[in-house]
Amino acid sequence: MGPGLRQLEHLRRTVPLPSHRMKNYSLKTRVMVTGGAGFLGSHLCERLLQTGCEVLCVDNFFTGARQNIEHLLPNPSFELLRHDITFPLYVEVDRIYNLACPASPVHYQFDPVQTVKTSVVGAVNMLGLAKRTKARILQASTSEVYGDPTLHPQPESYWGHVNPIGPRSCYDEGKRCAETLFFDYHRQNGVEIRVVRIFNTYGPRMHPRDGRVISNFIVQALQGADITIYGDGRQTRSFCYVDDLVEGLVRMMDNEVGFTGPVNIGNPGEFTMLELANAVIRLTGSRSRLVYAPLPQDDPRQRQPDITLAAQTLQWQPTVSLEKGLPKTVEYFRSLLKL
Repeated sequence: MGPGLRQLEHLRRTVPLPSHRMKNYSLKTRVMVTGGAGFLGSHLCERLLQTGCEVLCVDNFFTGARQNIEHLLPNPSFELLRHDITFPLYVEVDRIYNLACPASPVHYQFDPVQTVKTSVVGAVNMLGLAKRTKARILQASTSEVYGDPTLHPQPESYWGHVNPIGPRSCYDEGKRCAETLFFDYHRQNGVEIRVVRIFNTYGPRMHPRDGRVISNFIVQALQGADITIYGDGRQTRSFCYVDDLVEGLVRMMDNEVGFTGPVNIGNPGEFTMLELANAVIRLTGSRSRLVYAPLPQDDPRQRQPDITLAAQTLQWQPTVSLEKGLPKTVEYFRSLLKL
């Protein structure tokens, strides 16, 4: 062995190598948000920056939009990375919020195979990253895991009533499989997980063509078009304002008692589609008429969260009623459409 190699060998034996994750190097918590340029993700990134975190926003911009996070780009604690989580990602982070997945039927049914891959392969990749970096990871699951429920309202103990081969299955079953992966990584590999089941959420930065009922009704009303009611309009939904939802996500991630979930996060206030349509017409001053169309296959007839567990464990409950949140959402769309 020459003198140069002997010196390298001496250094290897005597100089301690840094650990793969130097937690104390940064004074700020390093947080990654997948789907961070989307409706929910952008609000979450904003909230995390306000609390002093370094935020890495990861998005492939399939449904996310750069304009949602443009105002955050000058912040030195914010970083944007265009990436599809169906491919592995090698970064150093302390916490991961996994929000990446198209969440409206229009978007997730456009490419159902890719939707399943995002939920399942994406979960494997993000869990692998969490395992390597020993990061805490939160999965944004969905009330769709309950399918068309036979139990009302839906508690976390309910296993659901889901069609595994229907047009909505790519999303419903993809999210159910992702939950399975999260709990298996937790049991088998000790990954620190948090699982949240998100119910219908609304607010500024919703996509005007995402096919969700609130955005559909508001855009149709503002443009003076007919408002489309699917079925007889008696099916119900519960709507949570985005600020309340983000508060629930942060509380779930921050809980230090090892509460993994799953936990429902949503507003239990229940409204029929007819009630919602009439509220939108009233707020917009629209002369839109109601027109009826067939109910889509596997569309749930009722959707209302039981949030007892969130209230008891996270001391969380929604504070913004539909009467307060809907006008803010209408104004956002009025500004977006320049009407």
